[in-house]
Amino acid sequence: MRQAFLRQVRRFPWVTNVTLYGCLFAGGDFVHQSISRGEQMDWRHTRNVAVVAFSFHGNFNFFWMRFLERRFPGNSVRMVVRKLLLDQTTASPLATSVFYTGVSILEGKDDIFEDWREKFLNTYKTGLMFWPFMQFLNFALVPLYMRTAFTGCCAFVWATFLCFSRQSGDGTASAALAWMFPPKEDEAESTNEKVDSKEKRG
Repeated sequence: MRQAFLRQVRRFPWVTNVTLYGCLFAGGDFVHQSISRGEQMDWRHTRNVAVVAFSFHGNFNFFWMRFLERRFPGNSVRMVVRKLLLDQTTASPLATSVFYTGVSILEGKDDIFEDWREKFLNTYKTGLMFWPFMQFLNFALVPLYMRTAFTGCCAFVWATFLCFSRQSGDGTASAALAWMFPPKEDEAESTNEKVDSKEKRG
């Protein structure tokens, strides 16, 4: 089965890579909503995320990977580092910007740059803790015809974070961790009691 899949990827690299990327990216929103909303899914938001992923992110990533490989061929340390630097200074901020503005456009927001202004910088900084390592593995170990699919697997996790940040976070890793691992009720009550005690002494 694995060999059959790889043959299809080699035969139809654009279709398979973009399809996998888009599905995995939209899956990130599904996971976020499953955790946050439970049964009250907002399928329109998942659709909007999928449209942005299929129309831009998957296609851009596919051709971007090929451009980088033509410009800096091979997987030597020097070439990998060059590709990585260009990817993180050009593609990463562009992809993040398109996500925030693209979903806002599809939702019909009056100010399509509101989320971008409030969360882009934090999101980009958080991405620097995740993407450089993933893309280093991608450029160093993954064959070109599978790189967009590999990025899509990473984007599954990243899209979950992006969707959380857009709907209820601020683009920081600390906010995402607090959402994933909320404090226990006893700890929260203890913290509130300490705050009240300090306020009374003050």
